[in-house]
Amino acid sequence: MEEELKCPVCGSLFREPIILPCSHNVCLPCARTIAVQTPDGEQHLPPPLLLSRGAAAAAPPPDQDAAAGATSGGAGASTAGGLGGGATGGGDHADKLSLYSETDSGYGSYTPSLKSPNGVRVLPMVPAPPGSSAAAARGAACSSLCSSSSSITCPQCHRSASLDHRGLRGFQRNRLLEGIVQRYQQGRGVVAGAAAAPAVAICQLCDRTPPEPAATLCEQCDVLYCATCQLKCHPSRGPFAKHRLVQPPPPPTPPEATPAVTGTSTASSAGGCRSPGGAGASAPRKFPTCPEHEMENYSMYCVSCRSPVCYMCLEEGRHSKHEVKPLGATWKQHKAQLSQALNGVSDKAKEAKEFLVQLKNILQQIQENGLDYEACLVAQCDALVDALTRQKAKLLTKVTKEREHKLKMVWDQINHCTLKLRQSTGLMEYCLEVIKEDDPSGFLQISDALIKRVQTSQEQWVKGALEPKVSAEFDLTLDSEPLLQAIHQLDFVQMKLPPVPLLQLEKCCTRNNSVTLAWRTPPFTHSPAEGYILELDDGDGGQFREVYVGKETLCTIDGLHFNSTYNARVKAFNSSGVGPYSKTVVLQTSDVAWFTFDPNSGHRDIILSNDNQTATCSSYDDRVVLGTAAFSKGVHYWELHVDRYDNHPDPAFGVARASVVKDMMLGKDDKAWAMYVDNNRSWFMHCNSHTNRTEGGVCKGATVGVLLDLNKHTLTFFINGQQQGPTAFSHVDGVFMPALSLNRNVQVTLHTGLEVPTNLGRPKLSGN
Repeated sequence: MEEELKCPVCGSLFREPIILPCSHNVCLPCARTIAVQTPDGEQHLPPPLLLSRGAAAAAPPPDQDAAAGATSGGAGASTAGGLGGGATGGGDHADKLSLYSETDSGYGSYTPSLKSPNGVRVLPMVPAPPGSSAAAARGAACSSLCSSSSSITCPQCHRSASLDHRGLRGFQRNRLLEGIVQRYQQGRGVVAGAAAAPAVAICQLCDRTPPEPAATLCEQCDVLYCATCQLKCHPSRGPFAKHRLVQPPPPPTPPEATPAVTGTSTASSAGGCRSPGGAGASAPRKFPTCPEHEMENYSMYCVSCRSPVCYMCLEEGRHSKHEVKPLGATWKQHKAQLSQALNGVSDKAKEAKEFLVQLKNILQQIQENGLDYEACLVAQCDALVDALTRQKAKLLTKVTKEREHKLKMVWDQINHCTLKLRQSTGLMEYCLEVIKEDDPSGFLQISDALIKRVQTSQEQWVKGALEPKVSAEFDLTLDSEPLLQAIHQLDFVQMKLPPVPLLQLEKCCTRNNSVTLAWRTPPFTHSPAEGYILELDDGDGGQFREVYVGKETLCTIDGLHFNSTYNARVKAFNSSGVGPYSKTVVLQTSDVAWFTFDPNSGHRDIILSNDNQTATCSSYDDRVVLGTAAFSKGVHYWELHVDRYDNHPDPAFGVARASVVKDMMLGKDDKAWAMYVDNNRSWFMHCNSHTNRTEGGVCKGATVGVLLDLNKHTLTFFINGQQQGPTAFSHVDGVFMPALSLNRNVQVTLHTGLEVPTNLGRPKLSGN
């Protein structure tokens, strides 16, 4: 809290704080140093230029300059003693309008000077004229401040406010802040001014050392004067004639003699004010009075000016037409508002404390994770070094083996060649000795054998025998470039799982027995997905199963059950693994089936029209066409209207597997279950087996209905709303598609999306 109790100018605890129009506080002595006197040249500038230079008041008209100068000249000396009080003149009327107008905030913008402390301009000291004292010079400075157009700039928000005829005393004294500062000092065991408290109250304007004792105290100016300074700076004439001068207060009690402060006395001192002479907390509480009506206490609160006023201000002053409220009620209301605002600040402070704890935990986690990652990095690098060392040992072993192999080969060749050379040399020497003999008979006895031995010895030196079997070069080349590149490219990668995909519900839809799902990756994702896995349940609350794996973000699943509820979810994956599932989306397929004839599955002789809802054939032989829907559960009903019926053909209606034979009548193979009918009777047929002949046929305009009940596993046929024969087939299981076989003499139109009729007629009896 101490920072809230320090003046933004001097940096010390507040002394006699005043409230500026911008709601900031500043010490009264500090306010005197930062008040700015507008130069005389600026007073004659046009109002826009004067306002642009930081003055909040307009320049007085030329005809008022003389009156303003005369009035200010008469009040000059006395204003200096008030240190902010001043005379009023014609030129100050615009200042009061600027300060108190309901349509003007009373302050303007001001760019602080870089050469002044705290970003505000400091009032220069007025040099003392020759032969005058410093006190007189100080009075002259304050008199000059009040006599000319002046303003003060807030050191915090740098907004300028004009001073009226009262000068700095026109700003309200913040006695509440003063009391809080006193309690704060008492709580710290320090009484303001106790360290250097004089024995008696001293003059606040003396420049002598030490200052003269104070002789009077002005209750309005709240300044102590000695007799000399009172005559110079606060004469009893002019605007100071109504000021009340009293005896100075007694000196403060030393801290060691100060009695213990009870809760009552502390509360009392909170609303009191510190006396200029340094009176302690034991001084009696002084209730604030109206600065314009000195003897009146505050009783009301002006809502327009946001300041307390007395009843005289309401009757005579400028607040007479303003909105006012009782002071006590407004005080309680503002206290309640402040308490409510404090609750919000308290909650934010609590959140901030928790956030700080979270940040400190993050700091600790960062330290721990950093150490763990460093240890992991060292371990991984050590593992790489160990692996490289092991591989180095293996490669050195290969080099050693290769060297030993070459050495062995060379030594073997040396030994072999040496042996042969010794044998050849011995034989040569022996033959030379034999040639030297002169005995022909003896020579001839051994010459044949020697010739063979020499020839044999010569044959041993075959081609390549005198060539080295191995080279001195090593045919081993170590390709380390890929490894060096890998080492240079060794870096950290983001090994994170992909985020949760976001389902785009506006693009998810169902159509018939198919569903379409769309999703996307969240924005600002640093872990991209390499693909997605879409899962769907069985439409009956069963287990999820994968229906799609790939990179696309839009997928359509066909062939689902009608009138079923499916749950779908998706997850992403990358090289790091599989991410979490998305939210589950619920999709409902159509209650009834809407479908047409399938041009892709029909026989090539089938002719489709009317958006694939009408079928005929170009051949006299029966040809099969299937529907675009497939059924595996539920109850389904559709009708076929006979548009053309010539020469008594036998069209067949029913269901079939997708692999049904399409170039013969429906029902002749084991992949179809059908009823074929002529103009007089009908039969049920499956696997070329004809059963349940029933009287009653079809003609142009007739309607054939097909009821497939996969809940009961039955297939029933109707003609013109009447059941044709008994239930045609039972124990029907699997996946079925609507089917039809016809030739060129018949044309039918398909009608789908029909509710199961409840008023169908009773079945006709079959003939056999």
